[in-house]
Amino acid sequence: MKRKVIITCAVTGSIYTPTMSPHIPVTGPEIARASMDAAAAGAGIIHLHARDPANGRPSASVGHFMDFIPTIHQGCDAVLNISTGGSSLMSLEERLAPARHIKPEMCSLNMGSMNFGIFTLARKYTQWQHEWEPALLEATRKTTFKNTYEDIEAILAELGEGDGARFEFECYDMGHIETLGYYLRQGLVQAPLYVQFVLGVMGGIGASPENLMAMKAAADRILGDSYQFSVLAAGQYQIPLATLAVILGGNVRVGLEDSLTMPSGALASSSAEQVDRIRTIIEALGHEVASPAEVREGLLLKGRDKIKV
Repeated sequence: MKRKVIITCAVTGSIYTPTMSPHIPVTGPEIARASMDAAAAGAGIIHLHARDPANGRPSASVGHFMDFIPTIHQGCDAVLNISTGGSSLMSLEERLAPARHIKPEMCSLNMGSMNFGIFTLARKYTQWQHEWEPALLEATRKTTFKNTYEDIEAILAELGEGDGARFEFECYDMGHIETLGYYLRQGLVQAPLYVQFVLGVMGGIGASPENLMAMKAAADRILGDSYQFSVLAAGQYQIPLATLAVILGGNVRVGLEDSLTMPSGALASSSAEQVDRIRTIIEALGHEVASPAEVREGLLLKGRDKIKV
């Protein structure tokens, strides 16, 4: 049946480094431009991280976020989704600072602690623009991304209660879906849940059609009719598994945070190019892309006038 499909676009992230692509936006104006271009291409939600404009290093500085948040807010109608994941090398206090300040309509929320390995990316390069790049990648060999039950409950209470944010619940493995089901039964989260199946990050579930089907089956069993899902697949799997997500009745996430390439293997010139590609596929399958207004209505968001810009 014809339906509205939500496109989320994650324009910069904290995984890939400037050496890996000249198209990764780094400065506030670059992130703002990339976000507005993605919205113009059809993204109803923009998922946002910040970087230090001096060297492209992932940053949770409120100042760095505010270098682009007002511009995006004024320049398009897309829902702004602020990361609470930041980087696995940041403390919880650092990761939450931007969302605490901005009070956005949406936040991401990783549903558990996990190994989050990006050290394998360093093998592809011998020369680097910045010394921090290989050091940051290698550090993920010995660190864990920390989101304990206590952390999750604190984030839900602080950012979600009252006139707060709705969450993009990021599930990197089956156990994360079980955890979300526990909080649904306890009444700490409420429908409609927006669940992001994340496939292809080392330490989480692998990127394959079989794993995506298994995650959806688990969510159907555990969450019932209380959720909508979206699919984030890393690297070369981005567009193929996003296409399968649409076929299965879900939504999609694309952008240079998750993949630097197009299906051909060539570097994507922008996140907007990836949005345009998945939009073409969505429409070829007989569906339409959800507008920001339709996203807000469907996910019961508080409205763009209630964020701090």
